[in-house]
Amino acid sequence: MSLGVRRLTVLGEFKPFGLIAEALDGKPTDIVTDKYNYFLFDPEITRDRDEADGCDDAASALSNQGDHELFIRGNRIIWTTGSRVFKRFTLSSPVVMVCWCRLPHMPEALLCILQIDSLTIYNTSGEIVSLPLPRTITSIWSLPFGLLLQQEVEANLPSHIPLSSSSPLLNTRDIVRPKREFGLSAQPSISPLTAVNHIQKGDASSMSSHLILLDPLEEPQPTFIEERGKLNIMKEHNEKTIWTSDQVPLMASYNKGKMQHSLWVAEINNANLDESDKCFLKADPGGVLPKQLSLRRIWQGKGAQAAACKVFMATDDDAAPLVCFLHQEQRKLLSVRLQSIEINNEIVFDVKPDMSWSMPAVAASPVVVTRPRVKVGQLPYADIIILAPENILLLHSGKQCLCRYMLPSSLSKAQHLNDLEFPETSLSLDLKIKGLADAVEGRVNVILNNGQMFRCALRRNPSSLLANDCITALAEGLSSIFYRYFLGLLWKDGDSAYLSEVDSTVDSEWRSFCNIIMQMCSKFNLNSQKRSSLAPQLAWDFLISSHYHKTYCKINSFSGISFGGSLDMLSDSPISKKDGTQSSEKTFYYELLMESLESLHAVYESLKLDNLRKWDSELLAVLLCNIAEFLGEDNYLDHYIRDFPCLSKKFMAYGTSISLKTPPSLFRWLGNCLHHGCSYAKVNDLPPLVRKDGGSVVGWARKIVSFYSILSGAEVLGKKISSGVYCNIAMGSHCSREELTVLAMVGERFGLQQLDSLPSGVSLPLRHALDKCRESPPNDWSAAAYVLLGRQDLALSCLTHECKYMEIETLTNVNVISMSTPYMLNLHPVTISSTISDAIGLESTKFEDTDSVDGCMIDGMEHIFNSSTQLQYGRDLRLNEVRRLLCSSRPVAIQTSVNHSASDQDLQQAQLWHLAQRTTALPLGRGAFTLATIYTLLTEAFTVPKLVLAGRLPSQQNATVNLDPNIRNIQELKSWPEFHNAVAAGLRLAPLQGKMSRTWIIYNKPEEPNSIHAGLLLALGLHGYLRVLSITDIYQYFSQEHESTTVGLMLGLAASYRGTMQPAISKSLFVHIPARHPSSYPELELPTLLQSTALMSVGLLYEGSAHPQTMRILLGEIGRRSGGDNVLEREGYSVSAGFSLGLIALGRGEDALGFMDTVVDRLFLYVGGKEVHSEKSPFLTLSTDENRAPAQMMDGSAVNIDVTAPGATIALALMFLKTESEAIVSRLSIPCTHFDLQYVRPDFIMLRVIARNLIMWSRVHPSKDWVRSQIPDIVRNGVEGLGDDTSDIDEMDADAFVQAYVNIVAGACISLGLIYAGTRNENVQELLYEYAVYFLNEIKLVSPCKWKFSPKGIISLH
Repeated sequence: MSLGVRRLTVLGEFKPFGLIAEALDGKPTDIVTDKYNYFLFDPEITRDRDEADGCDDAASALSNQGDHELFIRGNRIIWTTGSRVFKRFTLSSPVVMVCWCRLPHMPEALLCILQIDSLTIYNTSGEIVSLPLPRTITSIWSLPFGLLLQQEVEANLPSHIPLSSSSPLLNTRDIVRPKREFGLSAQPSISPLTAVNHIQKGDASSMSSHLILLDPLEEPQPTFIEERGKLNIMKEHNEKTIWTSDQVPLMASYNKGKMQHSLWVAEINNANLDESDKCFLKADPGGVLPKQLSLRRIWQGKGAQAAACKVFMATDDDAAPLVCFLHQEQRKLLSVRLQSIEINNEIVFDVKPDMSWSMPAVAASPVVVTRPRVKVGQLPYADIIILAPENILLLHSGKQCLCRYMLPSSLSKAQHLNDLEFPETSLSLDLKIKGLADAVEGRVNVILNNGQMFRCALRRNPSSLLANDCITALAEGLSSIFYRYFLGLLWKDGDSAYLSEVDSTVDSEWRSFCNIIMQMCSKFNLNSQKRSSLAPQLAWDFLISSHYHKTYCKINSFSGISFGGSLDMLSDSPISKKDGTQSSEKTFYYELLMESLESLHAVYESLKLDNLRKWDSELLAVLLCNIAEFLGEDNYLDHYIRDFPCLSKKFMAYGTSISLKTPPSLFRWLGNCLHHGCSYAKVNDLPPLVRKDGGSVVGWARKIVSFYSILSGAEVLGKKISSGVYCNIAMGSHCSREELTVLAMVGERFGLQQLDSLPSGVSLPLRHALDKCRESPPNDWSAAAYVLLGRQDLALSCLTHECKYMEIETLTNVNVISMSTPYMLNLHPVTISSTISDAIGLESTKFEDTDSVDGCMIDGMEHIFNSSTQLQYGRDLRLNEVRRLLCSSRPVAIQTSVNHSASDQDLQQAQLWHLAQRTTALPLGRGAFTLATIYTLLTEAFTVPKLVLAGRLPSQQNATVNLDPNIRNIQELKSWPEFHNAVAAGLRLAPLQGKMSRTWIIYNKPEEPNSIHAGLLLALGLHGYLRVLSITDIYQYFSQEHESTTVGLMLGLAASYRGTMQPAISKSLFVHIPARHPSSYPELELPTLLQSTALMSVGLLYEGSAHPQTMRILLGEIGRRSGGDNVLEREGYSVSAGFSLGLIALGRGEDALGFMDTVVDRLFLYVGGKEVHSEKSPFLTLSTDENRAPAQMMDGSAVNIDVTAPGATIALALMFLKTESEAIVSRLSIPCTHFDLQYVRPDFIMLRVIARNLIMWSRVHPSKDWVRSQIPDIVRNGVEGLGDDTSDIDEMDADAFVQAYVNIVAGACISLGLIYAGTRNENVQELLYEYAVYFLNEIKLVSPCKWKFSPKGIISLH
């Protein structure tokens, strides 16, 4: 097979961006050393482990990520990303060496910087740890579980790794440094340390040649060498480390005295130590020795005059890991093949004799080209790019040479590389490649003989996702010998060599891949024809080679007899030997095509589970039909034709052959799993690639199979499930299969977006599992699990508990966002079938709203009705009925007579007025119904459904009737209802989606302020999104002086910053509270509504803080005398102050501060309690500087409790919430005498009942006996006596008894609703439903003279 020729894709001339950044900084060059260094690295190195696990492999494989660069000069480091400076580091002394390192217990990557006398460690967020080094460290190296430090020999002065100046093109830069690590020589002006590190007896660290740092806050520990089953302190100072791996525990070293290289395996263990070394270790008080790092030599190679200039890991053509040593003096690349064995779930590496090979090379680097998505354990599949001594650039996959790379022509600085066309006929013969450097993924720097360096990209996986999936499936599914052959076809010259085309399109790439597969099919067919033509055309031979004979052999399991008879007859023929060769070739191609068919069929079955790749599955079905037709696999052919019947015109399963193979079918397996359980589902229905651990191309199908397996009762053993597939399961407790399925979905990063991509029937069981767990999930789950369930409230609580401060970065966790963002939830149109419309009486479906899309009504609930809900509810019309009842965007029906008269117009207006009041109340229910169900599109404006107060007359052809503006002010009537309508619409937005931005909020801001945008601000604040607004944005909103906008903004900001006491937000709120203004502050005429809103917002902002000064202000505001304000607004002001006071001391009870007793006494005075303390406390003294309205609703000890009692009662309830305080409950007494019944208003009695039950939280029980226990005896006896003719209860007492009874029962019911909110407790539901029906049907308005006749059911109910 001919060797393919490829051209390098030149990205541009390379120059370290750190030099450009220094030039842009304008720093004088005379104070900076001329020596500098840099290294390029993959940004995946610095990504958190959690984020890296959540990345989609396909997306990351196809993304063209830029390289990151660390530039070092002197004591400064510049971290750049592409052409942007990301971070700068300035240290106190020159940098010696830098490397990235990860520690097992830390998700972040650490930047370790070695200096002369210290080791500085940065994490990616900027936190720093500096460790002084009492001994001289020459180099640092990264291992999977720590940082390896090499010590200098005691007798030597401190020295550092010198720079290699072998290339005059790079001056003092080291071009052959190990991957991700480098060395930098010390500056001549730096004097060595004068203090000599003496080795003291008992100090093992000073004796060890290598140290290991396992934690930044611990001291480096000595390392040990394993010899004859014992661990001895490693004292091999001559073993200079030249390379380590940060992914597998391997280290390479060179001993100059012995002229040998060694390969070591690092292990963390507690093995037996040699008795002579135990005395050097410091054990803890319990006598337990710390974990030790031991090094075990697995290979050594002798005869090298100098250390290898580069060491790296690659992968052999059969996926075995290689460690490659580049010997520049000998011009060869030595590759040592590793053998990995899994023992007790751990990978153990070893090297057997004769497992190394070499090839001539001047330079070499590892690159990821042929299998970018395949991993060998923890390692990516790495190829080798080799510069041969003949200046030929070759790409190797292990030993196999795939192709030769050539430079494009006309490389010069005067031309722009991006605009050049490089014809193959004009290749420059003067330019030659002299070296390779800085290989990252599929990109490498090519050094030319003219001194230029170019960043080049090797043509990686195709841009066609389908072609890429198929190539990856063949890499994972084919055996090594077959994949090597396929790889040769893939990279050879010819029409199908699409990888050689830089500008190849998606369609051309797919056609080229199909051509390669068809080449294999044609060779199989050609061998079959040659074999048939070589055989003599005798009757017996014709019978033996007939299709009937083959079918007979398959049925009777004598598959070899057909060839046996023919070969026996032809044994003496001169063509028998040639025929045997043809037979072996046919067998080779047959097995190759069969394995290819099985691997590609696994991709096909996985694509069928993705709604977004229907077209890809059809393209692949055509290719699979061709392969199946060549192989005579009619069952496979029939399988694809059933999925795509249009293929029957081109492919026809004639049924002339009987194939014993049944193609695997995931749909069949899923169906059996649901009907009969996982144990009854056939394993043969699962493609082998799905059951393979580490498979990436069919990871989508593997996840679905694992979820269904767990849901159907399969056993989980570690990561493996009894159905044969592997699954990652998140941490958390579980007590049902549904909960374990949810944890598996979280562990596999399978969120709402992935659910939307599944076929509706496949996603329905998973959505049902989420629904079953939504009610009461375990309390130890992660925030991502709660978001997946739709419990954003628990997710926010979980994130807030984990973070000390509620910063926006912490609340937009990458994993949480990936779980919470659906793909198409906001793109579903409204679909109401005609049968459903007729069944529920949606007459309005005959009308089209002017703002409707495709004739669909926009009512704020249209997104609820998608394919999943249709499958879940089917013919159950409850969801549609809820939508009909909560719809406020269409005119309501008014029932009138057919022959209307003039008097009917007044009747219509009266009826429409009552219906309008009901319509304005609907947004409250709609906000709860659609809470957190849509996700924003930042490119679209937010739509709010209309609030229509008009009516229609069905008896008059649905004529529209509007409210008469002459009777009532329509705009004033709709102002606040539209505000609440917008709040309900805004609450549809789901929190934790990570897409909200300041730009989007300002984009939705209208030119003129209105109530709709004001309500949207409040909704965004309730979700915590107003944190993105700046102070200038807040000022611009306040400067509009729009009442509802100010109200929504203050409440929204307070909700977003709840409990943080943010100073800037606090100042903006206190501006609207006159009691907080100093005496020199100008008078402001603020509406009472804004003052009440500011008070409520302060309570949210200071929630749980028990801030004494704010509590003092709010306590005074509860009883502040009205300055001519509206009575209703005055009561609202007092209630707002009480709510705010209760929130600030929420649940703190009497343990908040020492002044709480005085606060409680004053609150009971406001409630109307009989214990009044006349002495004035310093805590309650209000100075004129702090209260511009000191007059209070008091005349001596008299308080207007009609105004102050509700706010004070609410404050006490919140302050002592769940505290079980008997003292407070006893003072919040329910009237038990005739005088108290006349003294306390009935609605205040209801508030007291609610407050008492909130305080005594655990003593509330959903039973009639508990409700009856809330009613005092005098009230119960009085109500029971109403039906007795002999009782002498007067009309006034009867009225007091009934009103007290009704308010006490209502307060008890409200208490049950508050305490059992969200629990779906059936006892509470039945009890509340019974009382609701009772109040609706039995309580009638009667005149006082009829109280002798008890309301029906008032006694029978109890």
